[in-house]
Amino acid sequence: MSAGSSGASSVEVESKYDVDETTPLPDWSALPGVVRVGEPEPRDLDARYLDTPAADLARAGVAVRRRVGGPDAGWHVKGPAQAGGRTETQWPLEADVDPDAETVVPPAVQDAVASIAAPPFMPLARVRNERTAYALLDADGEEVAEFVDDHVRARDERRGVESSWREWEVELGPAGPADDEGRAAFFAAVDAAVFAAGGRPAASGSKLARTLGH
Repeated sequence: MSAGSSGASSVEVESKYDVDETTPLPDWSALPGVVRVGEPEPRDLDARYLDTPAADLARAGVAVRRRVGGPDAGWHVKGPAQAGGRTETQWPLEADVDPDAETVVPPAVQDAVASIAAPPFMPLARVRNERTAYALLDADGEEVAEFVDDHVRARDERRGVESSWREWEVELGPAGPADDEGRAAFFAAVDAAVFAAGGRPAASGSKLARTLGH
């Protein structure tokens, strides 16, 4: 994919949960279509979020970030949350990115948000995440969903406030239910498994919102 491309878009359909440090992992055996859980996959993620000084992106419900680490490393533009999920568009990283280096928004990403925000873009937050991912698989070995166990360290760059927490996410995969009824039943079963383990609905809609105290 070239730097000047429009990016690759997808729709995230997921649920998020808050958990304590000692909360045990859920039992996924009752999830519709899931017959086994894949091996744990550790991922070390480091995301830098940016916005204009006037917070134009935040007011529009849009987030721009550069993530280093994991299978989806790259530049991401996440659209406003909607009932059907949240649209995310991704571009590849520049080669040999230093996570601690100054973050400059590439032209392709600037073009993607040009209708709502214009440079300069300033550091907004840094979110570092020790993630363990598990594929929730069907009888054919296809991914119904992905479950991730996140241990997060974050910094609000504008206020200088640091925070840490643990959370879970379950996101539908390629073999997940495609219809509204099937998705509702699947996430109802996810809720039941999470609550039985001691989890609770997430207090914030995103890691960025939680980092900024929202």
